[in-house]
Amino acid sequence: MPIAGTHGAKGRIKGVKRMRALQRLGIAIDDPVKLVHSVRRGFPFKSLANFQKATDLSWPEISRFVNIPRRTLTRRQSQGRLQADESDRVLRASSIFDMAVDLFEGDVAAARKWLQAPQPGLGGETPLDFASTEVGAREVENLIGRLEHGVFT
Repeated sequence: MPIAGTHGAKGRIKGVKRMRALQRLGIAIDDPVKLVHSVRRGFPFKSLANFQKATDLSWPEISRFVNIPRRTLTRRQSQGRLQADESDRVLRASSIFDMAVDLFEGDVAAARKWLQAPQPGLGGETPLDFASTEVGAREVENLIGRLEHGVFT
């Protein structure tokens, strides 16, 4: 059955990918409305720690990927919760990481290596750094889509 608010097979695929990205964060939400409310409240800091552990990215890399300064991450850790905009960026990073894992057919290490390597299709920047903004993240997603379809740019 499709997730509420989705249509057909494409909606089911997006729903499944969203759920995998949430699982990487240790968040068990399968309702888009509840997800929005959770992002607005701010994810527990533990969700970011789960992401770091699941991806094996260093904390400086995580900081750049989600565009949250390391000092702010230290404060959020002591507070126990991320802000809404930070939670949104963490969810975005998790989704991109999951797309990269799919690109490499489930190979987490290969996905991580690709995210850390300069890519010609991103002007020689790493996907990890390029995805630190919304527009950059969309370009990383577009690049992954092109690579999945054999368009090597």
